[in-house]
Amino acid sequence: MLRKRLPPDDPREWLNRAKSNLALAGSILPGVDFEDLCFDAQQCAEKAIRAIFIGRGETFPFIHDLEKLLGILQENGLTIPKYIWEAEELSQYAAKTRYPA
Repeated sequence: MLRKRLPPDDPREWLNRAKSNLALAGSILPGVDFEDLCFDAQQCAEKAIRAIFIGRGETFPFIHDLEKLLGILQENGLTIPKYIWEAEELSQYAAKTRYPA
């Protein structure tokens, strides 16, 4: 069932897409490579972070480095909980695992 899409400048749309990636990352199906699940986990985190940027009315660079994105939010006055910084480990799955190496 298709859900109603929200405009791309609505942080709820970014969170909806993050939830979709999280559902994919949590699906353990035969034949699915671990790296592909990690890619979806990275995409979930990245889209959730971008939702925060949009909700705060801030622009964000088009990068996949979660540490840099979180750093920008922190520089702009947002307190980032310590455990959220652990998402940075997913950055390695942003691009280099999308295709066979």
